[in-house]
Amino acid sequence: MQRQVLKSKIHRAVIMQADVEYEGSIEIPEDLMLAVDFWEKEKVLVASITTGARLETYVQKGPAGTGNIIMNGGAAHLIKKGERVTIMAFGLSADPVEAKVIVCNDDNTIRKSV
Repeated sequence: MQRQVLKSKIHRAVIMQADVEYEGSIEIPEDLMLAVDFWEKEKVLVASITTGARLETYVQKGPAGTGNIIMNGGAAHLIKKGERVTIMAFGLSADPVEAKVIVCNDDNTIRKSV
């Protein structure tokens, strides 16, 4: 049996910008994407630790080392600049999966890998 399991998570990241006019997606710096094995255009669940809002969108690659996590499009009405979020991706597996997890500092640098 295949089960849907957590494969990757960025925890306690801060939304640095929110752009309602952009077409959609969440921009994540390439270094953070690589740390948790997110692919560009991969579907993710974004959960606001600040408000409890949850939404699905896709990943857009941003420049490495900037710490700029940007919520784009209509989703920027739900999750705004300054909110803390958890960004999660799931996969199907017949076996247990050890998820790649990072925890971010206030500037979206990696505080620790779990």
